[in-house]
Amino acid sequence: MALTGRAALLAALGSLPVGIWEPGWTGILAVNAPLALACACDFALAAPVRRLGLARSGETSVRLGETADVDLTVTNPSGRPLRAVIRDAWPPSSRQPPAEDTASEGATAPRHRLTVPAGERRRLTTRLRPTRRGDHQADRVTIRSYGPLGLFARQGSHRAPWTVRALPPFTSRKHLPAKLARLRELDGRTSVLTRGQGTEFDSLRDYVPGDDTRSIDWRATARRSTVAIRTWRPERDRHILLVLDTGRTSAGRVGDAPRLDASMDAALLLGALASRAGDRVDLLAYDRRVRALVQGRSAGDVLPSLVNALAMLEPELIETDARGLTSMALRTASRSSLIVLLTSLDRAPIEEGLLPVLSRLTKRHKVVIASVADPHVQRMATARGTAEAVYEAAAAAQARSERLRTAEQLTHRGVTVVDAAPEALAPALADAYLSLKVGGRL
Repeated sequence: MALTGRAALLAALGSLPVGIWEPGWTGILAVNAPLALACACDFALAAPVRRLGLARSGETSVRLGETADVDLTVTNPSGRPLRAVIRDAWPPSSRQPPAEDTASEGATAPRHRLTVPAGERRRLTTRLRPTRRGDHQADRVTIRSYGPLGLFARQGSHRAPWTVRALPPFTSRKHLPAKLARLRELDGRTSVLTRGQGTEFDSLRDYVPGDDTRSIDWRATARRSTVAIRTWRPERDRHILLVLDTGRTSAGRVGDAPRLDASMDAALLLGALASRAGDRVDLLAYDRRVRALVQGRSAGDVLPSLVNALAMLEPELIETDARGLTSMALRTASRSSLIVLLTSLDRAPIEEGLLPVLSRLTKRHKVVIASVADPHVQRMATARGTAEAVYEAAAAAQARSERLRTAEQLTHRGVTVVDAAPEALAPALADAYLSLKVGGRL
């Protein structure tokens, strides 16, 4: 039990001393006899806390930056009405925004004022806005039950387990309609004359100036009065393996987020696009061991599986084992595939780690390496006006030169390199995939 502030104020104004001892107090509080009787009655009329029933319902997942509502149903089985303040505790990273009116019933705030008549139940809502990916688990629910006069209160805590998973925000999904429209053009499902240049025969049509003469079907031409052109559609049922490097270089911050976040966003867009194109999409996240693995999902289940796997992923502050990553990628991609490696283009990790084992990948697979470029380096390269700015520009020019040489080394080994700023990486990687598709190189 607990003496409320209202009772303490009345006691301070009282005249007849009566001793009341409270657990945890170090002294004796002097109150008057009528007040002591009122407090005793108030305590007796307060609804018991231990007998309350708690049950949760609501959302179990939410995209990072969005809000999720979790309901808590409080059942009062006692014969006394419950007048309570309830604190629904969640981790700080869940970031509960303050409500405008925390005193109203059902307010979306960590603390709720609630009245539950005897034998009835009421529901209150806690609104969460996670600031970190992963699982956010509810902590204790602390309830303070007041008497009708508000002089004394009973207090206790209950466990009401619930988990809300914060998923990647997938901000690049805004590019998906445009990429799907381009895919339909390549697949010949629109009235656009452009056709994919894959290896699967689609249909015949009349020759128009500008068509590749190597596509003329001479047998069909001999049977008709016009020149016939074979059209092709991009191949389907190809295997796409998305490989995320989760080592220390992925922890480097570009802007307000780690490089890994931009890589995950690009992987989600490419996974969604490739699954719509009829290709099989798998995911591997690796540094020195497997952090996430998604395999064998159907087209409709690919994106949800990728999102859930990436929700629990965090950068690891260890050097990536390039040899182990290559071996795991080869085991996952058993046949000729497109391997998309999202990693850093820093010179040392590439030259010392990836280049010595890259031939094992390029021998059997088509390889694309996508990397997040830092826009701040570009701004530094154009800075002038002071000696400090000139030194920064020189350092940026050197960094860009090393990055370009690294990309050229990879290109000479048959690798397609995509190097773009965080917000441009996802659409640039999707364009590279479509270019490979239209060129029949998958």
